[in-house]
Amino acid sequence: MAKSTRRPRLIEAFIPVIFLTALISVNVFIFGDDALAGSNQIVLILSAALAAIVAIRLGHKWSDLHTGIIKSIGSAMSAILILLLIGSLAGTWLLSGIVPAMIYYGLQILNPTIFLVAACVVSAIVSLATGSSWSTVATLGVALLGIGRTLGIPDGIIGGAIISGAYFGDKMSPLSDTTNLAPAMAGTDLFTHIRYLMWTTVPTMIITLIIFLIMGLTRSQDGVLQDIQPVLTAIDGTFNINPWLFIVPALVITLIIRKVPALPALLTGSLAGALFALVFQPHIIYEVSGLDGNFLRAAYVATMKAMYTDIAITTDHAMVNSLLTTGGMSGMLNTVWLIICAMIFGGVMESSGLLRRITESVIKLVHNTGSLVAATVGTCVFFNVTASDQYLAIVVPGRMFADTYRKRGLKPENLSRTLESGGTVTSVLVPWNTCGATQATVLGVSTLTFLPYAFFNLISPFMTILLAYLNIGISRFKKGENAKREVKTE
Repeated sequence: MAKSTRRPRLIEAFIPVIFLTALISVNVFIFGDDALAGSNQIVLILSAALAAIVAIRLGHKWSDLHTGIIKSIGSAMSAILILLLIGSLAGTWLLSGIVPAMIYYGLQILNPTIFLVAACVVSAIVSLATGSSWSTVATLGVALLGIGRTLGIPDGIIGGAIISGAYFGDKMSPLSDTTNLAPAMAGTDLFTHIRYLMWTTVPTMIITLIIFLIMGLTRSQDGVLQDIQPVLTAIDGTFNINPWLFIVPALVITLIIRKVPALPALLTGSLAGALFALVFQPHIIYEVSGLDGNFLRAAYVATMKAMYTDIAITTDHAMVNSLLTTGGMSGMLNTVWLIICAMIFGGVMESSGLLRRITESVIKLVHNTGSLVAATVGTCVFFNVTASDQYLAIVVPGRMFADTYRKRGLKPENLSRTLESGGTVTSVLVPWNTCGATQATVLGVSTLTFLPYAFFNLISPFMTILLAYLNIGISRFKKGENAKREVKTE
């Protein structure tokens, strides 16, 4: 006779989540920024073990939980492969001068009369190019803060403009780990996710820029171009900067528009970047390879390094040097490790019914699409505040609500967009969150000081909820399509 299972009480379902939240908070306090280097992953495994103990006490078999773990990890394999290719693409785009060219031309948008708008736009461009709000804030953001201070602009306003732009780019860039994580948790693909993000992200950014334009027009902005010139000179003196480099990004964008799958599109972009490095940056090839003489051998070594490990391009400008670095595929391994550990936790919670029990208590408050999106956003913010980690604020709600969205006829891109709006952009607004603590430390501006002016981050969750209530930009399954998908996944 098979052993019967008991439906968990709500407190039993919350035990692993409370344990996870408490230990993650301890990690952030003890390890700080290094919590993502392994301690958070260990906490996820320990939380999964506790969830398994609770599940076994409820009558579940370990074999069933193990099957759930394998299935959960398998569902994230596409995202893991994409992350590795993104690391490769970031490396060849740096080697070829594509990323430096984006930064070079982006900096020239810094019109002295509209500094706040320009700072936001340039931060967005650099973050789009690099896929990282953290590196954008830590490099270009620090420089922009210094420029703004010389113009007499309060630190909080400058910080808000930088953070707004950096997180717009982080949210929209295919190179961003969170932009890959959200669709993986929701069950959609990267490029569908990015296209669907535009419904809420573009209007939010427009509103943000209008606010900064109004705030900035009353100020005198003399001297900005003079401060930016050394950065432009350093980039131009190191790379062969020309518009031809944008052929590669245009190629990738074309593939995205034509709905080519993410893996071949990103591999094409990575290989095209390597080819352009050979054509336009032979001197960089020699620098990265560390070899002299035989160009073919140097090219092979340099492109391989760019694709699989960290490389750094040296200029005569310290800030530019810190910006022109990438980790290749190996730089993505911490995130890959985190995803695997998160899927272990999610697999146990899901297969044991603990996650379903928590979701049911939340879903009781949901009456329509708008309230479902609002509940998802609220859950993401809750995990940003309690777990102090933006990845967990995407992973756990993503696993909680994926089935509910599907059952209500909503395509997974609705959920992935909401996870970004509720998880990614609000993480930096929490002082004890890894993102909020890091950005405040790097900029030297407290989180609560720049929070009122981080308009993009503040508006994004409300824009997503508003469009859901207005039923604008909501993607639904066609009649019969949802049922077919449900059969396939069983």
